[in-house]
Amino acid sequence: MGKNAIGLGVVGLGRAFTLMLPTFTQDERIRLVAGTDPRESARLMFSKDFNANAYSTIDELCADPAVEVVYIASPHQFHAAHVRIAAAAGKHILVEKPLAIDIEDCTAIVNAIDASSVGLIVGHSHSFNGPVLHARRLLQSGEFGAVHMLNSLNYTDFLYRPRRPEELDTRLGGGVVFSQAAHQIDIIRLLGGGLVQSVRACTGQWDPGRPTESAYSALLTFDNGAFASVTYSGYGHYDSDELLGNIGEMGIEKNAAGYGAARKKLAQISSPAAEATLKAAGNYGGANYQFKPANPARFHQHFGHLVVSASNADLRLTPEGVVIYSDEKRYLLPTPKSRVPRAEVIDEVWNVVRDNAAPTHGAAWARATTEVCLAILKSAETGTDIKMQFQVRPS
Repeated sequence: MGKNAIGLGVVGLGRAFTLMLPTFTQDERIRLVAGTDPRESARLMFSKDFNANAYSTIDELCADPAVEVVYIASPHQFHAAHVRIAAAAGKHILVEKPLAIDIEDCTAIVNAIDASSVGLIVGHSHSFNGPVLHARRLLQSGEFGAVHMLNSLNYTDFLYRPRRPEELDTRLGGGVVFSQAAHQIDIIRLLGGGLVQSVRACTGQWDPGRPTESAYSALLTFDNGAFASVTYSGYGHYDSDELLGNIGEMGIEKNAAGYGAARKKLAQISSPAAEATLKAAGNYGGANYQFKPANPARFHQHFGHLVVSASNADLRLTPEGVVIYSDEKRYLLPTPKSRVPRAEVIDEVWNVVRDNAAPTHGAAWARATTEVCLAILKSAETGTDIKMQFQVRPS
């Protein structure tokens, strides 16, 4: 690791941490120095694996002077409280999306960060993906003119992956709107200019055994006249990765023989408690967990099929880069790959912590994304357009 590596303390050693662990262990700018989790098995493993302190509470972790940044990877409903504790302790914060699950908590976080000397970055969201940032730079260059329309489509098996009970309870931040629209809306806002004006949406709850929103389709209008269509389904039938060369969300090629695997596995589980146990077993500290250093993926991570229509061209984001459809020709602009997965997250953390830069994915930005997600739920419930109040441009 680098001489000036950032000391990272982790709150929640579950699924999100498991997915970010290859980044933390391979990026020399990060040093894992502390962790906390309700599970003793996870704390013991963390302490052994990283020769680091393991605490039973976030308060103890935030009191550790070696911790410069607190990575909050706890369940959605705890984000607001955990952010406030870390900010009060004077620690910089990397918090998993969503920032919180209601506007009041989001606003309290924005105010707390504004009144403090710490920086806050919300991520990982797929708006950190290399091709997304590449497309943003291309659009900012002005070469392709103004953005007029965006279309985003993603069909997955999200609903049938092992879940804890609260992940199927919308009131506690469950369902695809909080977990998945937070990715999709972040991307659309970043490329569309950030200032969503109104939202009209429908949602779907079609499996009584999984009683939460598991599909949605929404129309977003922006203040500059642009508009976006966003659709997501987590019902595990059609897989929109077929539109992306069968490259999965994590940048790994898929095997067609794996069709329906999530549903088949879930059918063998006897109860919600058994399902939660199965999920915990596969995450860090669980009985089935094995850390395998990831080989660099051949492709970038992605979040489904996305086309941006500008005045002079359409831009299609792919796991390899950005395909340009101009007046004269179609061509691919490859996006350079990093050997470290999700290195773009650490780029932003480093810029905020070491260079005192303003974050792109800061608290006000994340509140605006959460506002759109909540509007999807409210519009579906009321059948009306929902006007936005807290939108901001990307920095």
